[in-house]
Amino acid sequence: MSTVMTASEVHKQYTATVTAFRKLIPDPALRLAFGRQVDGYVRQYALGVWQADSASSISPRHVEFYNAIWTPGNPVPSALYWEVASGVANFDLFQPPAFFQDLRQYDRLRGTALARRFADDLTLLLLLFAAVDGVVSESEAGFVNVCSEVLLELCDKDGLRTDRPAIRADQFSAPRPGAHAAPAPKQETAPAKQEEAQPPAEPEPTLEELLAELDGLCGLDKVKKDVKSLINLVKVRKLREEAGLPVPPMSLHLVFMGNPGTGKTTVARLLAKIYHAVGVLSKGQLVEVDRSGLVAGFVGQTALKAQEAVQKAIGGVLFIDEAYALVNAESANDFGHEAIEVILKNMEDHRKDLIVIVAGYTDRMEQFIHANPGLESRFNKYFFFEDYDGKQLMEIFRSMCKKNGYTLSEEGEQFMEKDLQGLYEERDENFGNARDVRNLFEQAVACQADRVSQLEEPTREQLMELKPEDLEEGHHGV
Repeated sequence: MSTVMTASEVHKQYTATVTAFRKLIPDPALRLAFGRQVDGYVRQYALGVWQADSASSISPRHVEFYNAIWTPGNPVPSALYWEVASGVANFDLFQPPAFFQDLRQYDRLRGTALARRFADDLTLLLLLFAAVDGVVSESEAGFVNVCSEVLLELCDKDGLRTDRPAIRADQFSAPRPGAHAAPAPKQETAPAKQEEAQPPAEPEPTLEELLAELDGLCGLDKVKKDVKSLINLVKVRKLREEAGLPVPPMSLHLVFMGNPGTGKTTVARLLAKIYHAVGVLSKGQLVEVDRSGLVAGFVGQTALKAQEAVQKAIGGVLFIDEAYALVNAESANDFGHEAIEVILKNMEDHRKDLIVIVAGYTDRMEQFIHANPGLESRFNKYFFFEDYDGKQLMEIFRSMCKKNGYTLSEEGEQFMEKDLQGLYEERDENFGNARDVRNLFEQAVACQADRVSQLEEPTREQLMELKPEDLEEGHHGV
């Protein structure tokens, strides 16, 4: 099997990554600007990657890879060899893309993490082009890290923090034959061990507290009942073990099925803590990933990336959102299959201290589970997350108001009840449940701020109150 991707495979991988990121951008104008600009910037950065690799000369493959950098709707490049070679020779300094400032501004206003996610995605894309000759050299990885650090430094200056560590290009690099391996990886791993050794800052919640938190979630009656049945099963199994009675084999891995915004991640986080509280897991942390967090863009590196994600999850729960994206029906050689094999092997190797929850749309999750016999045998418990109805959406909106120090006027209350009931009744495949409610709340808060800022000396009540005009304007903005 060839260890180097074809230009066609690179184009598919590039398009999939860019398209997935574009879908994450809620603002239409920002999404359009990103879509128009991204190809040109990535082509420039690919030239910089190849310039960094002084040990490798420009080949026709470099030209093929360069011409593979385009997304549907944008011009398709048709550069010649001399153009690419000249571009590589003349590449100067990495400059952040123009849309990156807009991403950061959006993150500051909305509390999202688009800019940091772009920095990670760009790292993976540049590694894809670094592997044009089948290997990512240390100098190429160094250049990619510099690009990432420039972007992340801008995020830090804007106060955009994240819980997730940035992807480091040197994790994927290999020394050239005859070259001495750099000791950098040793320096990378030391801080991670120190972080793991730090004691938890807060006392761990009790099972009763966690169940109360579960009960406090809006709706999800069937899911709550299923979770409690599962806990009872686990408890009785432990009692039988202690009494010396036989315990039949049982899988605690779960499939969460339902539309976006129905609380799947929230329940998964609670379940991780609950499993820890009843003694099934040693730590109880939740590690959340999607395809981009498991699959790398070139041969042999997906296994490393997937293994890294699993390592972080041992002792807790690995939560794979939109897990069906790991199965590409069009290509049996898609790297997603490699990630699945790594996860299945770890589920076996760490069956006493690792639980995997896969989540996504109902119909696609069923196809995903049946795509691999190993998945079918390990995932036999399904939790179905129903859409929130109009009343539940209103309950979520009220809780957001209360949590953030806002109140609804009587007219505002009536407007939102009617509005959210309509949102539920007219829902389609793009219905976002609680996410839609959050968007409406954030838009309303922004509109209220515009209105209240015009008042001479607003009272405490005026600072808190959301009126119908704030809510109407917010609705039009979504």
